[in-house]
Amino acid sequence: MTGQPELRLSADVGGTFTDMVLEQAGTRWTSKVLTTPVRPEEGVLAGIAEILEIAGKSIGDVTTFVHGTTLATNAIIERRGAKTALIATDGFRDVVEIGTESRYDQYELALVRPKPLVERPLRFTVRERMDARGNVLLALDETDVLAVVQQLKTAGVLSVAVCFLHAYANPAHELRVAALLSEHLPGVTVSLSHEVSPEIREYERTSTTIANAYVQPLMSGYLKRLEVSLRERGFTGFLCLMTSGGGLSSVESARRFPVRLVESGPAGGSIFAAQIAATLGEKKVLAFDMGGTTAKVSLIHDFQSETVRSFEVDRAARFLKGSGLPLRIPVIEMVEIGAGGGSIAGIDQLKRVTVGPESASSVPGPACYGRGGKEATVTDADLMLGLIDPKAFAGGSILLDPEKSHAAFASTVGEALSLDAEMSAYAVYEMVCENMASAARVHAVERGAVASQHTVIAFGGAAPLHVARVADKIGADRVIVPQNAGVGSAVGFLAAPISYEVVRSGYQRLDTFDAAAANKLLEAMAAEIRSWVETAARGAPLVERRIAYMRYLGQGHEIPVVIPGGTLEPGYAAAFREQFEDAYRMMFKRIIPKAAIEVMAWSVSISTEPTLPEAIEPIELTDAPETVEKRRFFDGRNGVSVDIPLYRRSALRPGQRFAGPAIVNEAETSTFVSDAFDAWIDASGAIVMQRKARAVLQQAA
Repeated sequence: MTGQPELRLSADVGGTFTDMVLEQAGTRWTSKVLTTPVRPEEGVLAGIAEILEIAGKSIGDVTTFVHGTTLATNAIIERRGAKTALIATDGFRDVVEIGTESRYDQYELALVRPKPLVERPLRFTVRERMDARGNVLLALDETDVLAVVQQLKTAGVLSVAVCFLHAYANPAHELRVAALLSEHLPGVTVSLSHEVSPEIREYERTSTTIANAYVQPLMSGYLKRLEVSLRERGFTGFLCLMTSGGGLSSVESARRFPVRLVESGPAGGSIFAAQIAATLGEKKVLAFDMGGTTAKVSLIHDFQSETVRSFEVDRAARFLKGSGLPLRIPVIEMVEIGAGGGSIAGIDQLKRVTVGPESASSVPGPACYGRGGKEATVTDADLMLGLIDPKAFAGGSILLDPEKSHAAFASTVGEALSLDAEMSAYAVYEMVCENMASAARVHAVERGAVASQHTVIAFGGAAPLHVARVADKIGADRVIVPQNAGVGSAVGFLAAPISYEVVRSGYQRLDTFDAAAANKLLEAMAAEIRSWVETAARGAPLVERRIAYMRYLGQGHEIPVVIPGGTLEPGYAAAFREQFEDAYRMMFKRIIPKAAIEVMAWSVSISTEPTLPEAIEPIELTDAPETVEKRRFFDGRNGVSVDIPLYRRSALRPGQRFAGPAIVNEAETSTFVSDAFDAWIDASGAIVMQRKARAVLQQAA
């Protein structure tokens, strides 16, 4: 379609719903379909067909298709990955269980750790050894490797992680093992630690490589089937994948390193929230993303999300760092808990209401879906409270059955606590909101911030239903629900830059600094990714960023120092020290004078220039719109049902304001404005909630 504006498509495959967004020349179309867990591409293709029909377009018109998913995360959490084995250096079989020997809860005698992805019988070792400089101390014993191959055949292993000591410094032994595995086990996928995570720290590198191997058959097979199906249907555009770090990657890279997709969906949500923050001039934002399976919280300051080099999945203690499986990948900093619309409600041994982390997913789904689910979920609770229109859920694509929700609550929470179904639903609603508020408070504290000082931006199918209560619990005074909030992550995908980052260990001390060696390493890293990024960018200007990860000699963790200009000149050590100490002082308010400094790793990222929208001007507010409907709402605090206003989002105009409690209904989700807030529609079409004056609240009470 020469001369026509680009038609860009995105898909966010979640545990319950697959969200679709189509954009062209400022016009946006959206839709939601149920995820098909066994073959996720079927849900994606169904969503593509639906949204193209809505827009009156064909798949051949699509120039770019951006895809993100939480399938890798869910596979790890739910232990649905491939049967995986580990081949390690002799003596390092149990590194994944020993870890760093740290305890995330110092005084818990019955400490529970996440179960390793590879059981001990499938962890093998071979004789070989490299030193930290990459010198061979013990040659690889190939007879050991061949013996392991026979055991892998007998066990029916589908994927292998190879993690040798100091392979980041010299990968020769890992490469030879990969060649032997390819020769003798041609159908088995192989992940090499020097490719997946070429950095020091044996435990983190091993854990990351195992996770990559664990999800690789699932993700590689899925992406291949999706790509073939798209081409068969006439798609000729550019297909790319959202990564956890907030950039776009190729399908080939995603199939090799699917661990980088672990938080791709939430990363898109953070980009979406940053775009909204820039539009509204909100410099301190707490992004709150709640979908069908999980809830995510991240902080955005000055319109930018913070990225880090490590992440934990499957935490044994949801709010405690160190209780999960570490992944050494670039990722947008966030906390994730099992609290979504499909999260299952129950009662523990102390007769306390619990919610999640188990989810009803899309199959069978919440009880109200009428697809065989019998257990009460958060979506059932929202329906029982009157927050969801049973005839308009997910744009009317799913008709909900309130009677099935009633029966599910009566037989679980209600029976155990002698409560009626409505009060049981309210208990579940309060509990899931408290879980998310707790996650927000803890995440803010870990980042040195105060949650109550942030504006909350809510997106995801379930977040607008819960955000007012979550904001109330953390003490936030301002809440924003943007347009298309129900498919926010998929919208964010379309704003993400083409980007890729590589990290390599390359040890140097500043007192013996070799600028030429550092430049050689950095240029090799840049060359590795430059060609793909240039091809994908299609002529767009590129930005290259180089970083050194530095620390005082012997410290446990590094801090990033940006290399200005990208090239290190001879004699740069003094300037490097000054940069490091400036960054160190900013973090810790002091430095250690004359202490030796070491560089542990280097990173290079190349991306298209990220862009932010212009801020909008405030508008004059007008009287509340005329209420067209009333909705029966169960007020759990007073134990009574009341009628509250129901507004259709499509009928609201910028500047119109109204008071809570009220419900704003739209195709992708519904927004609940509690009695603690006033609300209006701003110039961008977002719903803005502002806390009512305390005196007004006291009078109402």
